[in-house]
Parts: sequence; C-alpha cells; structure tokens
Amino acid sequence: MTSRRSLDELDEYRDLLGGLVRMHVLHHASQEEIYGAWMIEELAGHGYRLSAGTLYPMLHKMVEDGYLTVRTEREGRTIRKLYSATEKGRHGLAVARERMRIFTQEGTGR
Repeated sequence: MTSRRSLDELDEYRDLLGGLVRMHVLHHASQEEIYGAWMIEELAGHGYRLSAGTLYPMLHKMVEDGYLTVRTEREGRTIRKLYSATEKGRHGLAVARERMRIFTQEGTGR
C-alpha cells in the first residue's frame, strides 16, 4: 500500500513520472492486450492516480507515435479499445529499461 506522503509526491512530480507511466503501459502492452480501465487500476496498485482524462490521451499519443496499436472489440453493447505494443514500442521499452539501469545500479561511484 502506498502512503499518503508518497501519493502526494506522485502528484507533485506527475510531469516527471509520466515517462515511468508510459514504460509501465508498454511493459503490459508488450505482454498482452490491455484496455484503459484495467490500466488505470493496475497503475493505482502502484500508487499512480490517473484519471481516464489523463490516461486515454496518453494512450492515443502512444498510438500516434507508433508505440502501440489499437483495435476495437465489441461485445453486445460494450465497445472496448484494446492496445498492444508495436515492435517500436517493445524496442523503446528495452532502450528505456537499459537507460534506467544507470539509476538503479549500486556502486557506480557517481
């Protein structure tokens, strides 16, 4: 569970942490198709409070930029957009993970 203080910090640094949210989206979208409501719940489990008004424009931008594909699925009256990582998205995630290692390695002396 995330503490109140850390939730406030996530809100304060939302612009900085946006890249981590996109990495999280790409991580899941490279494993299986995802949809927005599920992603909002998944991110909330990690302390990120995103509204649909924040997440969906981010997903649309990631589609526009070629990191995700989207397909529409209809089940009865329910319409759901399902997102998957593209090759560019999977490669971008690998590059981002490698760059993140700079910050997570111990004993680098820097």
